[in-house]
Amino acid sequence: MAREVSSSEEGRRRSGDQMRRMELEGDDDDAWRRWAVLVATVWIQALTGTNFDFSAYSSALKSSLGISQEALNYLATASDLGKAFGWSSGLALLYIPLHAVLLVAAVLGLAAYALQYGCLISVNLAAIPYPLVFLVCLIAGLSICWFNTVCFVLCIRSFSANNRPLALSLSISFNGLSAAFYTLFANALSPLSPSVYLLLNAILPLAISILALPAILLCHKQDSHLHSMPNHDRRVFLGLYILAFVTGTYLVVFGSFTATRSAARVILTGAMVLLALPLIIPACSSCSHGPDPASPLNHDDPHKPLLTSNNHQTVADAVMEKTMDHQLQGNCCGTILHKGRLAVLGDEHSAKRLIGCVDFWLYYIAYFCGATVGLVYSNNLGQIAQSLHQQSRLTMLLAVYSSFSFFGRLLSALPDVLHRTVSLARTGWLAAALVPMPMAFFLMWKQQDGSALVVGTALVGLSSGFIFAAAVSVTSELFGPNSVGVNHNILITNIPLGSFLYGQIAAMVYDSNGQRMSVMDNRTGTIDTMIVCMGAKCYSTTFFVWGCITLLGLASSIVLFKRTKPAYATTAGRSSCKHQVSS
Repeated sequence: MAREVSSSEEGRRRSGDQMRRMELEGDDDDAWRRWAVLVATVWIQALTGTNFDFSAYSSALKSSLGISQEALNYLATASDLGKAFGWSSGLALLYIPLHAVLLVAAVLGLAAYALQYGCLISVNLAAIPYPLVFLVCLIAGLSICWFNTVCFVLCIRSFSANNRPLALSLSISFNGLSAAFYTLFANALSPLSPSVYLLLNAILPLAISILALPAILLCHKQDSHLHSMPNHDRRVFLGLYILAFVTGTYLVVFGSFTATRSAARVILTGAMVLLALPLIIPACSSCSHGPDPASPLNHDDPHKPLLTSNNHQTVADAVMEKTMDHQLQGNCCGTILHKGRLAVLGDEHSAKRLIGCVDFWLYYIAYFCGATVGLVYSNNLGQIAQSLHQQSRLTMLLAVYSSFSFFGRLLSALPDVLHRTVSLARTGWLAAALVPMPMAFFLMWKQQDGSALVVGTALVGLSSGFIFAAAVSVTSELFGPNSVGVNHNILITNIPLGSFLYGQIAAMVYDSNGQRMSVMDNRTGTIDTMIVCMGAKCYSTTFFVWGCITLLGLASSIVLFKRTKPAYATTAGRSSCKHQVSS
């Protein structure tokens, strides 16, 4: 009898061991799949930020179409206006699979940029009506939004709530490098031809979409429980972020190198190798890692709020905030800082509730008067360089803006990396990121020379890059993770509005200080009349106005931080209590 009992126990033990081995093998497959998906989103983001190289060909497009600076600004606005229709990508996901949305985005971009390319190289296409060119630019902007939606959804579906912000930040960061990558391709192919940028804008997104398609097909539609191994995942993310930093540094140092075409091709090859290297870390880790006894397997709910913290200091901060609430009640400052503020993070907001939320409008103003100004600056960088006699350094300026925008996006992961040691709300990081923006514009207003232009461009890229990347996580935390698709698209309606308003300010100042000049079109031999402005006066007033606007954005972000700080402290305190109970 004892022999039968021992044999049955041994059988159950063997069966349990076999099930554990099968689970670990399945976890290995899941790990390999999600890292492959993350690398695919990195590739897509790196080569689909086609709106960031607009300034490289904007002067040529203006000359080819024979339009004013104001009309050129409308084309830049049209590209940003496409983002106002970003909701269409979410709607498409309800009816067609994710990989189909990706391919539709690639085809839209191919058609839109191919037609713009034709406007620069073909006499017949240069005569197409201006409204059609406007529509084409809008479609190009829409395609970018569809690419971004695909990458956001891939990261959300593939990673647990603890790792999701890190995956999103890493993926979005590489979008800031698009202009630098396109500059390398242009220098390797035809460094003196602005039209090559439009050709690359049409072809490269389609090519990278096809290359990334196998990894995207591996992504499950929705995992009910996302697996994670904290220590192992932390090591992989650390390796990926180190590689990302090396890639950004490489592009800062060599991104604008145009000595010879052969040298540019060597540099481009090095950049492509760095872009492919992220495959190595997940591939090696999937073969080498085993179960970590100090870090048990987590089965995480994908709808869990993004921010968690175990820092007990936040509980003390919450107590202090309540004490200050009683002291400030009844005065004007207390009303501004406390009336109608969010009580807790992650509370789902419908579109109607969002519009009536004071914190949303503070957030909207901070974005509208911050990152959007930086985007408009990048659109006008070609004319700014030309007016300051820095046209020969335009490719270098593009590389600087792109690379520092990348570093800003990469730094947006700091709230998640340092949340155990720095108890600063993500809205506080957002306010800190806005500080360099007015400094940059006032510097370029006071000292308009080559060195100030480089420093200012770097600061604007760093600041706007951080905000662009952090915005998805901030929207999710403040107004609910399940509503982030709709709410974030409502937030970015400020981009086309700001693109039009701030671009119009720049165009009016430029045209009012410019002179009508006759310019010969080398393709047709015809002489066109257009307004050209040279000297510091062309953008001096614009820099001052933009600096004042970004100060307003900074002030709004500080008020948002003060209003949401108690909600962050409350959420962190609850998380700390739950952690203590579970342990």
